Amino acid sequence: MDITNDQSCSWINDLSPRLNINSLNGNQHCDWLIIGAGYTGLSAARKLAELHPNQKIILVDSQLAGEGASGRNSGYLVDTTLNDGFSSNKNLNNYKKKSDIYQLGIKSVKNFIEKYQVDCDWNEAGKYFASSKTTDKKTLNNFADTLSKLDFEFKILNQYELKKKLGTNFYQIALYTSGGILLHPGKLVRAMIEVLPPNIKLYENSKLLKSVKNKDSISCNFKNGKINSKKIIFCTNAFLRSLNIKKNYNFPITLTASMTRQLTEKEFNSIGSPKEWGVLPVRHLGATVRMTKDRRILIRNTAEVYSPFGMRVSDLKKRVGKHQLGIKKRFPQLPDHLIDSSWSGVVSRTRNGSQIFEKIDSNIFVAGCYNGSGIGVGTLFGEQIAIKASNENTTEIQVIETRNKPTFLPPQPFLDIGVRTRLIYERLRAISEI
Repeated sequence: MDITNDQSCSWINDLSPRLNINSLNGNQHCDWLIIGAGYTGLSAARKLAELHPNQKIILVDSQLAGEGASGRNSGYLVDTTLNDGFSSNKNLNNYKKKSDIYQLGIKSVKNFIEKYQVDCDWNEAGKYFASSKTTDKKTLNNFADTLSKLDFEFKILNQYELKKKLGTNFYQIALYTSGGILLHPGKLVRAMIEVLPPNIKLYENSKLLKSVKNKDSISCNFKNGKINSKKIIFCTNAFLRSLNIKKNYNFPITLTASMTRQLTEKEFNSIGSPKEWGVLPVRHLGATVRMTKDRRILIRNTAEVYSPFGMRVSDLKKRVGKHQLGIKKRFPQLPDHLIDSSWSGVVSRTRNGSQIFEKIDSNIFVAGCYNGSGIGVGTLFGEQIAIKASNENTTEIQVIETRNKPTFLPPQPFLDIGVRTRLIYERLRAISEI
């Protein structure tokens, strides 16, 4: 099944249409082949071009580069997470390993935007882990204890304080951390495309059908051609499983989100004219909500097992009703029907919330499964998997490889049954937070 470029995401539609888009047509040979042109694949290609300026690098995506999950996420670059995968990691040592990776991810993105002078609406605004239930105070206190032990700055806020910050009475309690960054994901990933060095050839709308390892090369068949490469790096994240790459260690989850039109001056004043902010839920499957720099409200409050290749328009419209309800619960004074665009996207999960980063054969490498933290970690892993594939080492790779490895998943149909059951349970727990 092909992935469609549905042109329904506000982040992507904010940008000018790209020109000179090429699809694979014929046979090619190269030194390096990268499958997947999101944050990870683009970063891997850029690093390979730096390390091997005289070698031929081909980057291929089954849809338009950067317009999958990379351009569709909520634009949070996180230093800490409360909900990572399906469970909050209570082991302090394991949590520190994850937070170390998040910090390196932020550094990688920051280095990129400074080097190339990228305008991606970077805002070190921090983030709020918020709940409408005061009973979640215990969860936040436990989280605060973890953050204290790791020397993260934070503050617990009550409803009155949150009303002044966010412009809504909906949230009763929140924990604020100062280290998170809000940005425009479409602008960031577009910049990564625009700065690709000349020894990289990008082919889009070119779906990989089959890959076969020969003695010292990999042969990849596409719809309209074939590529033979000395080495290959898989950076397809939520689509790793469909390509039979580490398929027993990862699975996709489909999310949907909506963005309103820009609020009028009167509407914005009615909610207190707040500065840009971002809220993450305390409870799994609660709503992720943002007030953007240009006064739009983004909400994402659905997650489900669904085909990662695209959501039907009729199904998306059903999810939009939940988005409208979520906005109305938070801002009852605003008019109905503010939503300007809605979209679906996929994230990749592992059973224990860890990431995939490894050499799986002498010339086959893979990086992915960021459990919802793909901007920073995806950029970091792309750069570092390119270095690893070049038989070099860094302190970043050493940090990455100390993480817990992804654990084995049950076979189908038990996997889908288990995931669906857990999602139902978490959805019921978070029903007040949509």
